[in-house]
Amino acid sequence: MLARFSISFEGILKIPIGTAYAVWTGIGASGTFLVGMLFFGDPSSLMRYLGVLLIVAGVVTLKLAH
Repeated sequence: MLARFSISFEGILKIPIGTAYAVWTGIGASGTFLVGMLFFGDPSSLMRYLGVLLIVAGVVTLKLAH
């Protein structure tokens, strides 16, 4: 966990804080969705997949716009 924080802190110094926060929360939201679905039996549907896809697309767009 310390290594992950160190890497993310270094990244924040190189990119705008808004982009860093969006990337951090986007990865967390997408990862939580996948873990919940794969390991805890959370329901899956086309709309849920589309929602996660939009989150990932938004994060990628923010990063490319940097």
